[in-house]
Amino acid sequence: MAFLILQLRGLFVFLCCIKLFYNDMPKISQKGVDMPSSPIRKLTPFADQAKKDGKKIYHLNIGQPDIETPEVMLSALKNIDFKIWAYTPSEGTASYREKLTSYYNELGYGLTPNDILVTNGGSEAITFAMQACLNPGEEIIIPEPFYANYNGFACSADIVIKPIKSVIDNGFALPPISEFEKIITSKTKAIAICNPNNPTGYLYSREELEALRDLCLQYDLFLFSDEAYREFCYDGREFISPMHLEGLEEHAVVLDTVSKRYSACGARIGCLITKNKSLYQTALKFAQARLSPSLEGQIAAEAAVDTPDSYFEDVQREYTGRRDVLVKGLNAIEGVYCPNPGGAFYVVARLPIDDADRFCQWMLEKFSYQDETVMMAPATGFYSTADTGKNEVRLAYVLNTEELAAALLCLQKGLEAYPGRQMPV
Repeated sequence: MAFLILQLRGLFVFLCCIKLFYNDMPKISQKGVDMPSSPIRKLTPFADQAKKDGKKIYHLNIGQPDIETPEVMLSALKNIDFKIWAYTPSEGTASYREKLTSYYNELGYGLTPNDILVTNGGSEAITFAMQACLNPGEEIIIPEPFYANYNGFACSADIVIKPIKSVIDNGFALPPISEFEKIITSKTKAIAICNPNNPTGYLYSREELEALRDLCLQYDLFLFSDEAYREFCYDGREFISPMHLEGLEEHAVVLDTVSKRYSACGARIGCLITKNKSLYQTALKFAQARLSPSLEGQIAAEAAVDTPDSYFEDVQREYTGRRDVLVKGLNAIEGVYCPNPGGAFYVVARLPIDDADRFCQWMLEKFSYQDETVMMAPATGFYSTADTGKNEVRLAYVLNTEELAAALLCLQKGLEAYPGRQMPV
């Protein structure tokens, strides 16, 4: 009995030491705990292992175009000639903002260089907009599914995303305005859209933008428009920006990037556009805190404005062909449904599966067809509402049509073999 008591005392001392040890360890922030991981990149370890196992992977999971960057942009980089790699102005170089002004005004935006704040990629533009327009705890309404990193940007800014669900059965059209009004509160400060949409490819119509305009004016809200995919509109469809609509001068915030337009994701140059001078000056303070956007990126981006129209015409034809191959091929697979998107280079497809996260991992970890498999992004990561999108995946048509056809065959074989296959009733 005495021996048992000694053992218990020893165990108690040991546990106390462990508790003291862990109590003395520095703790990471709650914001760090809350910051979501990327649903687009979380399957990378499984893809890396699949490659080590000798599998070829068709990467349809991430929006990295294989289209060549315009030569005029690359030439500007090759011909850089400066003696000091200096800071640039926090708002961006004057010459680049002048050049951007001409680009946007050809689109009918009616800007001056003082309406444009150059950022380190579109991501920083979105973060600046959230920080400048919303206080901690205030709310922004975003139709879901939405670009997954909006969750991370909102976490960084200590703001709350209020999702409003769009559905695959009508192609992810804008939900009725009445649904927006149901969730507007005293804490609501903004509405955000991505147009054309990532991840769905949906292209918002003039009527939908005008309805949002009227709603923002009625409730005095900012309207954020993420226009990263502006150049990718198909079938002769018209692109509409809040900058095209009267009455939104103090409310519209356009967020843009060169990443997709010029297939220059690594340039990390974007911009925030607003005619609201108070907002601009506020965002500029955040820009000053991070010092400046890159000099070489702005040199390349400034040259890119001179990209000939023929480049975009060729890109349009290529992506239209890819979209058609992917959408037709997906809908030909038993149990699969995919709406035809009007823009961007993504689709969201509904698959006959039990769980998209499990399926996408299984395709990399357990499956191959002729030593090939497909990497996709589970759509669950693009929804803020829990347990939504569990039978949907996002696919990026950033491969040529031959590879897309091979990926479709591989996906079909994978769906046939998947143990969690669930055919619709």
